[in-house]
Amino acid sequence: MPAVTVPDLTVLPRVPAPAPGAQQRPVRSITNAPGGLEGEGFPVKRAFAGVDLRDLDPFIHLDEMGEVEYAPGEPKGTPWHPHRGFETVTYIIDGIFDHHDSFGGGGTITNGDTQWMTAGAGILHIEAPPEHLVVSGGLFHGFQLWVNLPRVDKLKPPAYQDLRSSEVRLLSSADGGSLLRVIAGEVGGQVGPGSTHTPMAMVHATIAPGGTLDLPWRPDFNALVYVMSGDGFVGPGQAPVGTGQLALLGRGDALRLSAAPTQQARYAAGLDVVILGGRPIREPVAWAGPFVMNTKAEVIQAFEDYQAGRLGKPMPHAGQGGTLDA
Repeated sequence: MPAVTVPDLTVLPRVPAPAPGAQQRPVRSITNAPGGLEGEGFPVKRAFAGVDLRDLDPFIHLDEMGEVEYAPGEPKGTPWHPHRGFETVTYIIDGIFDHHDSFGGGGTITNGDTQWMTAGAGILHIEAPPEHLVVSGGLFHGFQLWVNLPRVDKLKPPAYQDLRSSEVRLLSSADGGSLLRVIAGEVGGQVGPGSTHTPMAMVHATIAPGGTLDLPWRPDFNALVYVMSGDGFVGPGQAPVGTGQLALLGRGDALRLSAAPTQQARYAAGLDVVILGGRPIREPVAWAGPFVMNTKAEVIQAFEDYQAGRLGKPMPHAGQGGTLDA
């Protein structure tokens, strides 16, 4: 169940329908997200697996974390790990995550909150469920997106944006049947709270069973649709798409999604998707583990800086560093 819902969509501003003659983006591919484990062992789906980085640009990586119902004592996070050269966007739909970093920043995000971390020149951080959640167990579901930074911004000082659920821009579709949560970027003249170095948009949309969502979409952006739950259709030809699948769309200035009229019982709310788009950076990408740079030499330098302690050190009260994540 999405954390941010509205009982009456008619009270929300509506995204205008695409202009007459708008070109609907065709479906280029539909891929399945394989499962895996991250950090200390929490389950993820690798949403971008099998898709060429050139088609993802400016995005690098997307994990759906959960959805999992933890028993008492089971909740898990990540150990201390470094990042350099990109931004992490952690969106929590259900559950709680605490973040801390080597510069004393961080905080708690829960139920519709987003933490936007610009790793820039380098940072160490840790993500973990709070102690009370470890004791009680509970539902955990969210996403982490990696957004590349252009060469000119890769060594910027690290920074955070804490985006609370109350700040997310809530909209309805032109027909009033879909709820849109705009986390970043501009959609149909409406702007989300996230401030981005790379022009992009991130939307979490819920389309009611039998409903159709037609969105205007910037022609200079790419377009990716990841289905977190439900059965539906995408593109002008309405290709079938379902839970755990990513649709890569081609060129155009509008995109179309619809939810199947009949959904499985657990997907009664309809089709739940994350829609992403950004202006491609079109620079070389050298990526190894937690570092995303432009050249292999820069990646090697990042590892050397990390091993020499030049990426920052964990706060003394928070634990020890030294473990890399993928």
